[in-house]
Amino acid sequence: MLSVETLADDVLVPDYDRSQLRARILHIGFGAFHRAHQAVCADRLAREQQSDWGYIECEINLHSTGTLVESLRQQDHLYTVTEMADSGKTSRAVGVITAAVNARTDGIDAVIEAMCQPDIAIVSMTVTEKGYCHHPATGQLNLEHPVIQHDIAHPDAPQSLPGVILAAVKRRRERDLPPFSVMSCDNMPENGHVTRNVVLQLAEKQDAGLADYIRHHLTFPSTMVDRIVPAMTQEALDTLGEKLGCYDPVAVQCEPFFQWVIEDNFVNGRPAWEKAGAELVEDVLPFEEMKLRMLNGSHSFLAYLGYLAGYQHISDCMEDENFLRAARTLMLAEQAPTLRTQNVDLVAYADSLIARYQNRAIKHRTWQIASDGTQKLPQRWLDSIRWHLAHNSRFDLLALGVAGWIRYVGGVDEQGNAIEINDPLKETLAQRVSESAEGEARIAALLSLQKVFGDDLPANEQFTTRVLDFYQQLLKSGAKETVKQLIASY
Repeated sequence: MLSVETLADDVLVPDYDRSQLRARILHIGFGAFHRAHQAVCADRLAREQQSDWGYIECEINLHSTGTLVESLRQQDHLYTVTEMADSGKTSRAVGVITAAVNARTDGIDAVIEAMCQPDIAIVSMTVTEKGYCHHPATGQLNLEHPVIQHDIAHPDAPQSLPGVILAAVKRRRERDLPPFSVMSCDNMPENGHVTRNVVLQLAEKQDAGLADYIRHHLTFPSTMVDRIVPAMTQEALDTLGEKLGCYDPVAVQCEPFFQWVIEDNFVNGRPAWEKAGAELVEDVLPFEEMKLRMLNGSHSFLAYLGYLAGYQHISDCMEDENFLRAARTLMLAEQAPTLRTQNVDLVAYADSLIARYQNRAIKHRTWQIASDGTQKLPQRWLDSIRWHLAHNSRFDLLALGVAGWIRYVGGVDEQGNAIEINDPLKETLAQRVSESAEGEARIAALLSLQKVFGDDLPANEQFTTRVLDFYQQLLKSGAKETVKQLIASY
């Protein structure tokens, strides 16, 4: 069992008085990324600036077993983060968590009560794109989503992220407690605006007066987060335990790189994040777009094409010169021209991304990145494709990415093995695949997903023709040869 006493001597442990921490931030979604990113930033502040901003961790996924939360409690809310580089590993124990709640084991009311502690000034979340119950193509609330329909009918027993936030705001208002800011840390453009949209649109269905209160008293700052954090495996946990000196079931591994850009728009105070490496700005959108399109967009390209080519990890893809060149060319030739960033050296940024992808100590699985494609494609690829169509410029690598996604969700790899598809529209994808023949029919069936591609792209012959051409080439030649042939033309 992990404790300060059982950790190896070279693990950095909290040197601040944890009893002085105040539960001022409640975070929803106790996943690996949050543990390696936002919580580490708070730990740095506590260590270096004597900050008293502590976290309450909440897991609202009703399908979660609660194992992580229970393990965290047993370890006095301590866990470890290990930075992995080719040159070595460094570990720290994070001690800024003061409490943890799981909706499945403790009940949803316990989560709402935690959000109603008087000192809570910020509610943040990392729940992945699908947790917002929205249409990725428009950013609007999906009113047909089963949990949203449930929350409209049962506002006091919510199951969705927007519903839980609303229930807490309502209860805090009734108790005359101050409002909090709601801060998304998920990979979506204008994630603060998306969060505000889904919360307000659900509020309008439940209580118009509450919606009006939210408009005037809450803020929804946008953020951009960046750190590569692979999903933990049992093998990784066991190996890490040898370095740590004890087994930590809540441990995470990540790359050394860290970036956090935050819109400085908070109603009830905030930590001095800028003193721990974050950037506070007026407009996050240019940073979000740069990261989503150049990093996440190239990651998804490597995920689908790399998986089809037989590469298990991103670092494996980087050992293939054609895939390396394709990722860098996608960033600079097809994504960079679409960006609104100013005074940023995008060539240097692209080169830094490639260097990070080459880190062999980070085992970032292509299958993991390929998950939830229907939620990710609009902001990572499709908005860029629309830009190129409007400017009559080349988007072949983006089109190949879409063709690779269609080939991937077909459910069978190039060796004839089944692919485990992980996507909120998994059943819809499977149905459309089963009802369409390979080739033009398959392309039409999947591109007609209005929630993903909108109405404009399926109707654009230039787009559909390019995707079909690359799809047929993937069927004929395979991913490695298709990438090789395409990158040779740039």
